[in-house]
Amino acid sequence: MSLFISDAMAQTAPAAAPQGGGWESIIMLVVFAAIFYFLILRPQNKRMKEHKSLMESLAKGDEVLTNGGLVGRITKISADNDFVMVALNDNNEVMVQKALIAAVLPKGTLKSLA
Repeated sequence: MSLFISDAMAQTAPAAAPQGGGWESIIMLVVFAAIFYFLILRPQNKRMKEHKSLMESLAKGDEVLTNGGLVGRITKISADNDFVMVALNDNNEVMVQKALIAAVLPKGTLKSLA
């Protein structure tokens, strides 16, 4: 016997817990899958559809906001590739990928910002 550690006493084995049929784990997996679908997959798919329709509806003259924070007016849309020309003011134009356009702003937003 050690001075600091007492000897372990053997305990009797507890009564065996009743075994389930496995339905509990299957139900839990189904519940987790439903939660995953409704909280993650469904909203993400909805956002992707909305963004795709936004990119398809872009037209010359639309005032847009990019993911980088630039606000401007579309001056040219390339049909063969995924880029648009955005005029930031009378002197500056930038080429932006369509996928990076975050929102189409209401008409007159640029005038109210300046």
